[in-house]
Amino acid sequence: MTVEQPVGTEGIRAGARVKRARSRRRRLIGGALALIVIVAVFVNLLPRIASYSSVLDVLGSLEPEWIAALAGIAILNTATFGPPWMAAMRGLNYQRSMVLTQTSTALASAIPGGDAVGIAVSWAMLRGWGFDQHAVAVAVLLTGVWNQVTNVLLPAAALVLLTITGETQPLLATASVLGLIVMTLVVGVLVAVLWGEQQARWVGELICRIASRALRLFGKPPLTGIGDAFVEFRKQTIHVLRKRWHVLTIATIVGHLTVFGVLLVALRACGVDSSHVNWIEALAAWGLIRLLTAVPITPGGIGIVELGLSAALVGFGGQDARVVAAVLIYRALTFLPPVVLGAILGLTWRRHRLPDPA
Repeated sequence: MTVEQPVGTEGIRAGARVKRARSRRRRLIGGALALIVIVAVFVNLLPRIASYSSVLDVLGSLEPEWIAALAGIAILNTATFGPPWMAAMRGLNYQRSMVLTQTSTALASAIPGGDAVGIAVSWAMLRGWGFDQHAVAVAVLLTGVWNQVTNVLLPAAALVLLTITGETQPLLATASVLGLIVMTLVVGVLVAVLWGEQQARWVGELICRIASRALRLFGKPPLTGIGDAFVEFRKQTIHVLRKRWHVLTIATIVGHLTVFGVLLVALRACGVDSSHVNWIEALAAWGLIRLLTAVPITPGGIGIVELGLSAALVGFGGQDARVVAAVLIYRALTFLPPVVLGAILGLTWRRHRLPDPA
């Protein structure tokens, strides 16, 4: 018995080393594939839509008033990151909300994993500031669900408007239907949890059983107490929604629309007027790409968004070079500010802890 214990311990350690090695290998392969995609897009595919020299000509002809408008809408967009979290997380002020959102967005944009990375960072920061874990879980879920629902409803609204105006977009229709199905499932689970304590405990125990079976495959102990946790989660979620659902909804929609506003101003600044691509078509193209890039292939969708959005807008009638110039401006103004601010604010986030209770 005394001889077998070290052997067993060494076996567990060896298994852990193998898992870490496999995880590193997967990350390296994923990073290499993402880099290949990015290089292929910017070196080969995007120049086929418009040459970079013609794009530079468009950028060089931007008028000062449009540059000011672009700066204004970019600042407004950045300023709308925090309010949805303030609505979902009681006690989170605007300053902390901006530190939270800019840091999590920066890491989610720079590291493969997308929203999963952002959620993990948001959880860690809020817990590090001293917020209750149940309140953090509620805030993470509500902001995530509200974001995903808005991501689906805006393209669906654009599809309806396109249909009314006599245009068809089969790919948008397909993506919207799939998005609505996923959204219905997510909202259905949330409604089931909120319906009553018995339903909340049942959903929690079901998730517990599924997760425990998965953990058993890796030699991990089963989860316990999830049913009670879901009951407590239900209570706090109802409390938040009863008081602030409307604020959360408005803040989320405004935040998404300011992102679209950056694209629309960029199009007009680059000379793509409504006779070429109207706002409904721009919304449809923008919403379609956001649906298609919900699962990140590259960090922050770099390359995929630029290529897909440019192709969609050109397909609606935009002039090649002007569209590509507008898309590159849009991406720069929505991608770079959170990355730069997040890198700066992320260094100071520990200074924003909640004050100790008196």
